[in-house]
Amino acid sequence: MAVRIRMKRIGRTHRPFYRICVMHQQNARDGKAIEEVGTYDPMVADKSKRVVLKMDRIDHWVSVGAQPSDKVAVLIKKVKTGNFGTAKAPAPMLAPKERPKPAPAEEAPAAEAPATEGEAAEAPAES
Repeated sequence: MAVRIRMKRIGRTHRPFYRICVMHQQNARDGKAIEEVGTYDPMVADKSKRVVLKMDRIDHWVSVGAQPSDKVAVLIKKVKTGNFGTAKAPAPMLAPKERPKPAPAEEAPAAEAPATEGEAAEAPAES
């Protein structure tokens, strides 16, 4: 008989909550458990308070051949070492960036207009 220590989801939609259970490997995820040995609530802000395990019962089941699932093995390791890590700090609030205003289109210089009679008299004649 293959016995696993794995999580059983009992939370509602978008609010997960798990019981860590000892159950037969072929049972459904939310099927009947042999024994419940802890809980895991991923929505708790303090990471060290997310997991509650009965370590004496887990050690007993592992000693008689129960295999923890990958996720439960990670949780057991974190509880034993006390290393839960720290939550990332939220990104700092920044003022919205202002869009650069487009530079006014420079007008091309107009072709020189023919000089009037008065201006032509003042300009020296080129030879």
